[in-house]
Amino acid sequence: MSDSPLNNSLAGLKGLVVGIANQHSIAWGCAEAFKAAGADLAITYLNAKAEPHVRPLAEAVEASLVLPMDVENDDEVEATFRAVEARWGKLDFLLHSIAFAPLQDLHGRVLDSSREGFSRAMDISCHSLIRLARLAAPLMKEGGAIMTMSYEGANRVAPHYGIMGMAKASLEAATRALAAELGPNRISVNAISPGPIATRAASGIQDFDSLMQDTMDHAPLHRLVTIEEVGALATLLASPSGRAITGDIIVIDAGRHIML
Repeated sequence: MSDSPLNNSLAGLKGLVVGIANQHSIAWGCAEAFKAAGADLAITYLNAKAEPHVRPLAEAVEASLVLPMDVENDDEVEATFRAVEARWGKLDFLLHSIAFAPLQDLHGRVLDSSREGFSRAMDISCHSLIRLARLAAPLMKEGGAIMTMSYEGANRVAPHYGIMGMAKASLEAATRALAAELGPNRISVNAISPGPIATRAASGIQDFDSLMQDTMDHAPLHRLVTIEEVGALATLLASPSGRAITGDIIVIDAGRHIML
């Protein structure tokens, strides 16, 4: 019996990872898993303040490129993809793991959300995926995979999640639309929806400890998921074995979402 071409190896594949803030980031769990599977990585950091936290991690996975990229800065975004093309001439997968909402709009009532805060949350949390996909697609000459990170707050009202729930709902809709549009190019697009994980971004959500305890109390597995487990799922989606999965919102939350 001949070896199947389907496997979880990323050997020889080139990936861009966007969204590492520190060693607790979901994007970092993914980057470690990508590297362990054999991928060559490019890693971005938000700004000069973030660089000292991100660069040592990038070096730990022997990233070929470590670049500044604020998705609100079109010049930096375009420079990142130019650098990727110059270094590799192609891109095989992209991980988008960023979201933002001003604290007053995140913690306040949706009813009281500001136009500016709502627009910025949508731009950074959702439309940035579209912008990155637009630049990534031409580099995915032999097909590829695009992944983003969502949360169950896109579908149900999560305490103190404010307008981020709507931003994530839009992100999930964008995932489906991009999957349909990029499918003819053999590019898969999926959203991973982890349960509560103690990341820096999550620390901005009021009473987040209660959400984590709720998962441990009510999920069938009675535990939280880890960034390493999310990384393993992302590696499957980036690999040849996962390329038939597209347009999906894949929940990884120890089963909490199936319980009342």
